[in-house]
Amino acid sequence: MRWDQFRRSDNVEDTRGQGGFPGGAGGAGGLGIGTIVVLGLIGWALGIDPRVLIQGAQDLNGAPRSQYETQRPVTPGTPSDRVGQFVAAIVGDTEDRWTEIFAQGGRTYSPPKLRLFSGAVESACGFARAASGPFYCPKDRHVYLDTSFFDELERRFRGCQGKACEFAQAYVIAHEVGHHVQNLLGVLPKATEIQQSSDKASANRVQVMIELQADCFAGIWANHSQAKWKFIEPGDVEAALQTAAAIGDDRLQQQSRGYIVPDSFTHGSSAQRARWFSNGLKSGAVSSCNTFEAAQL
Repeated sequence: MRWDQFRRSDNVEDTRGQGGFPGGAGGAGGLGIGTIVVLGLIGWALGIDPRVLIQGAQDLNGAPRSQYETQRPVTPGTPSDRVGQFVAAIVGDTEDRWTEIFAQGGRTYSPPKLRLFSGAVESACGFARAASGPFYCPKDRHVYLDTSFFDELERRFRGCQGKACEFAQAYVIAHEVGHHVQNLLGVLPKATEIQQSSDKASANRVQVMIELQADCFAGIWANHSQAKWKFIEPGDVEAALQTAAAIGDDRLQQQSRGYIVPDSFTHGSSAQRARWFSNGLKSGAVSSCNTFEAAQL
């Protein structure tokens, strides 16, 4: 894909290399990493949440109670390395395209922040490690991304190597931005409310609808961006569809368990993820992404 012409977003916060614990390499709230490990082991042995013990040690140590107070300041901007530039370019174009789409409906688009991290990160939605993959937190309206996930895409999925993988990587970012769009439209809060009063199987089904709609919204971004820039090159769409299929619940469960449990799906099957991304890519219309009233997911 060609992305050089995309505007770089100023809403990218680069915290890569700052370490996985709030407060930097010294540990949470000034505690040493050895202390944190010991407290974690004690908590595990006694069945106590380690965070409770760590917080108590912070209080005794005279550390600030809020973990966010111990983090180094984060200044939004555009990273200078190629990966950072790529992320800023994709985020910038999603901002521009969704601003246009919202304006067509008489609404104002408010973009999310995207925080790049390495290893682990603390968000308003809790602590997360890179292994959990990119995610959107509606509480602070941030997308969180460890770019090592891109390397994982190349290692695991055929047809996604080097430059040929960039459109698939852009799809991943646009999917998370799609969750922000859901939040602005009021879809995400309503779906979360329904989940809270549902049994696990029903809540999982709602989650699948949420994720498939975000896939569709990623396709809408690509449709509108293609109309403006003609940025998609041969093989890009195929790589993105392969990526969508490769991270389907059925494929991942088959690989990890050896069998499939549809009631436990949270993101949709391979066929569903590819189909809904294609729906958005072909139509470019938000109305084509109503997974909640679709006769077939």
